[in-house]
Amino acid sequence: MKITDIACHVLVADDVDPGLTSSAQDSLLVVVSTDEGLEGYGESDLNPWIGRACIEASGTHTMGLGMAELLKGKDPRDIEALWDHVYTMTAMNGRRGAVIHALGAVEMALRDLAGKIAGEPLWKLLGDPRPTPLVPYASLQPAGSSFEAYRDALCQSAENAKKLGFKAVKAECTMAGPYAHDGMNESYDRHTEVVAAVRRTLGPDMTLMVDVQYLWRDAETAWSVLRDWEEFDLYFVETPIWPDFLDEHARLAARAPFRIASGEWLSTRWEFEDLIERGRIGVVQPDVGRVGGVGEARAVCAMAAERNLPVVPHCWKTGVSLSATAHLAFATPGIAFVEFLPPQLCIEKLRRELAMEDLVLENGEILPPTRPGLGVEINWDAVRAYGRP
Repeated sequence: MKITDIACHVLVADDVDPGLTSSAQDSLLVVVSTDEGLEGYGESDLNPWIGRACIEASGTHTMGLGMAELLKGKDPRDIEALWDHVYTMTAMNGRRGAVIHALGAVEMALRDLAGKIAGEPLWKLLGDPRPTPLVPYASLQPAGSSFEAYRDALCQSAENAKKLGFKAVKAECTMAGPYAHDGMNESYDRHTEVVAAVRRTLGPDMTLMVDVQYLWRDAETAWSVLRDWEEFDLYFVETPIWPDFLDEHARLAARAPFRIASGEWLSTRWEFEDLIERGRIGVVQPDVGRVGGVGEARAVCAMAAERNLPVVPHCWKTGVSLSATAHLAFATPGIAFVEFLPPQLCIEKLRRELAMEDLVLENGEILPPTRPGLGVEINWDAVRAYGRP
């Protein structure tokens, strides 16, 4: 079997709002085709035009080769060897960042192919099944440009998640900073008010996580706010500090009464080693596409397991990435929760329309998928409708 083509589809929803910080408004869909008629699908969370260029660009010298030209004609089944080859021969194009994010989409497609070749769901090829149920959390999305509207939208989303049977939720609480919703600039006290309101809505029994999306630059300022959040019984606070400031992460982690989570932007296991060892985070959050694919995500999970750290993967794309994340989790006992947003809670068109995943939420748990590979069906009408040159 040989790889005959790697197609990159740049997708952007027709209602895209460039003022929003939701990357689920666009997607890079990668399709790896073979001479035996099988196709594998992958996706990554980055600017899709940049990702396509990383894959399709021709090489200019021996250490700056093109990703697609390196893979065409190769047997798709030796995924680790192919990843190492591409990583090495594209090293001067970028050993971190966009090149690795794009490689993650390609690797994801190769994993999908592997399952289809074997006639098995991907998770069965990754190792022993997890001994415990896979529990998803719902990411709560705010709305409105005022404090009251933001607070009430999150609380309504929390109520909706409860009705759908979720056992855990994550509330985005970002009314200031680089991710400020809809241009808001509210005080830190009001952020505390929002977290309190969501906890009241959920009651004491549901797991609550909070994402503040790089709201602070130093541990002292973060601690001046977070010290009042102990009463909310949080599983973690996600990305409180800009990811480059590892020493500040460590200072905050030493004081906080709850776990500090981070890692969504990182690529390769080596960046995570720095985050874990120097940043001293308490929850590890690889994104399967961004980190470099399922294999790199597994390496990060193994690194976390050696240190008894829970993993909660980041995933804010369509059913393609969501499925890859779930398959990883079904073979990884150290993954505590997975990010999951069913169509009833989605506001982005691509999340609702691009892919139908083989994932069922039942009694607050995700059941093991049964279709070969990722088990994803692509809606090609959506690809045609939202495709961009």
